[in-house]
Amino acid sequence: MFLDYAPMEGITGAVYRRFHHAYFPGVDRYFTPFISPTKDHCFSPRELREILPENNPPVTVIPQLMGKVPEDFLWAAGELYAMGYRELNLNLGCPSGTVTAKGKGSGMLADVEVLDRFLDAICSQSPCALSVKTRLGMENPADFEAILAVYNRYPLTELIVHPRVRTDFYRHPVRIEWFETALRESKNPVSYNGSIITPSDYRDCEAKYPNLRGIMIGQALAADPFLAGRIRSGMQSDRKKLREFHDRLYEEYARLFESRPNAMKRMKEMWVYLICIFADHDRYRKALFKTKTTQEFEAVTASIFRDLELLNEAVCKW
Repeated sequence: MFLDYAPMEGITGAVYRRFHHAYFPGVDRYFTPFISPTKDHCFSPRELREILPENNPPVTVIPQLMGKVPEDFLWAAGELYAMGYRELNLNLGCPSGTVTAKGKGSGMLADVEVLDRFLDAICSQSPCALSVKTRLGMENPADFEAILAVYNRYPLTELIVHPRVRTDFYRHPVRIEWFETALRESKNPVSYNGSIITPSDYRDCEAKYPNLRGIMIGQALAADPFLAGRIRSGMQSDRKKLREFHDRLYEEYARLFESRPNAMKRMKEMWVYLICIFADHDRYRKALFKTKTTQEFEAVTASIFRDLELLNEAVCKW
């Protein structure tokens, strides 16, 4: 059973993936934040930095694509195949309003006929194998019956099910009964994604559903970078290791962006989650996100590492 790191826009880019893998072993596969190919059929310099194999860790990395135009998707699939990738993931789960308004991400689940035509076009011509990360639908979880019937028409490497509808975003409790429907009725291998926070959550899911292909974790791994290691080998929190990971990541962002303020902004996206591995952090959280200069940011993060207890389990406050 794979332990997968979910794609998280603004956090799990190539730089993060390299450093996370180096410091915190245990993840089997990293899925990249989505790339949305356009009619120009050209990757941007930023996209190339993210997907070039030499910029990624020496572990399985699966690019995620988002789109609704088969020709654009297939162009990207061909380019990624030429780079050495043999599997791609289709994003049908993103709930962002700017994405769904364009009929992408979970927005594509609103029309099963459009979804069927798109999958028919890309599955028949893609040089790469295809997996799908999906939600249950836009608003009504019962729509998943028709959506799953479409998925069952195609040979997917796996169906990664996040058992919420789009309007749930990440707040509503997972609708586990619909995940069990997928597990029971899918003709493709099924993986689970959603609300795995602790090692015990992972082990409970693994024990309850032993036939899963994988369990995908996102926010909790960002909050607790040790989590995969805790699950796999009982790794304990290590203040020195976490501080070194943090500081090296910050310096690499500063070098890559040629800007410490921009590096600070990227680090703050990670700190939305990372602060949750520290005890009694509320006052420090407020101070951290009020910082306007890199000097202030560096002083507050130093005080967090110095003053706060580092937990062995993240407290979910994101």
